[in-house]
Amino acid sequence: MIGVAVVGTGFGQKVHIPAFQAHHKTEIVAIYHRDIHRAKAIAATYNIPHASDNLTEILALLEVQAVSISTPPFLHYEMAKQVLQSGKHILLEKPITLNANEAKELYLLAKNQGVIASVDFEFRFVPAWQLFSQLLSSNSVGNLRLIKIDWLGSSRADTSRRWNWYSSQEEGGGALGSLGSHAFDYINWLFGSVNRLNAHLSTAITARTNPETGELKPVDTDDNCLLTLELANGIPCQVSISAVVYADRPHWLEVYGDKGTLVLGSYNQKDYIHGFRVWGSQPGQPLQEIEIPQHLLFPQHYNDGRICAFLHVVDQWVKGIETKQETTPSLYEGMYSQLLMDLSYKSNQLKTWVDVPSIESFLARNTQL
Repeated sequence: MIGVAVVGTGFGQKVHIPAFQAHHKTEIVAIYHRDIHRAKAIAATYNIPHASDNLTEILALLEVQAVSISTPPFLHYEMAKQVLQSGKHILLEKPITLNANEAKELYLLAKNQGVIASVDFEFRFVPAWQLFSQLLSSNSVGNLRLIKIDWLGSSRADTSRRWNWYSSQEEGGGALGSLGSHAFDYINWLFGSVNRLNAHLSTAITARTNPETGELKPVDTDDNCLLTLELANGIPCQVSISAVVYADRPHWLEVYGDKGTLVLGSYNQKDYIHGFRVWGSQPGQPLQEIEIPQHLLFPQHYNDGRICAFLHVVDQWVKGIETKQETTPSLYEGMYSQLLMDLSYKSNQLKTWVDVPSIESFLARNTQL
């Protein structure tokens, strides 16, 4: 069994803890929360032997071989760096850092330490997405001519929702970080690298109530993102992301080629993992649903689809730890996603297209981005 410490108890308590307790090769041996009383309460609820408000104390435990981090993004870099320096394996939530230079540093540190460092890009493990990937790889639509992605959610649509770290650019908030980080990863996975991009980021809800004072506090993060990408082979890719709209088709990918069309989409507005289906057609023919093969389906059902997908991420991580072989998605993919986010912020600020360096050239640079 691999002894895991869980750091972060928001998403961590909803998804990480259930998944690690369900996996047959992981055991949660410690929990971290900045409030020791809260840490002890969570530990008691889930029968976890160690609770602490001190990461150094947790990393000193011999039972801890690996650490998962699901704290807000502004805490990721320092915490992950400390974990890696201690020689522990790490599973990090996205976005992995606040900028690509920090991500690069963590990636190189993990390589030097010889540990397995994974990132929770769970869409790679969703059954419909895996089928979609296989169909693309089999050249079912021929030469790609246009890619269109809409990811439209309402998680921040309520104006009465209070100000928190998500409202702060400094703390890693915003729709580009929470949703765009995933989108950039699956674009790279499904279609390849990006040659250049143009981004327009905006804020529909510009102030939220400060929970400490009751007064309105400015929001400086994006909740709408319009992105135009040119992939390395010249294929145009249009991406619309929003966290403040009520849409009946919350997540939709359309791929148009010279031999046909592929569509991946979900009508499920409450669970962003469950509900995806795949459709395909040849020129002049109507779309027809393509059945997901039994072997791709989740082996165990959880009402919260995030647990189903995260279990696959954990399984990859565990296999990497056992075989001492880097798995995908790793900090390498996390670094590329962060690089594309940084350049999107730059494009929005400059109001122009920006070129995207290859990840190899970014790694080879001695200077910061």
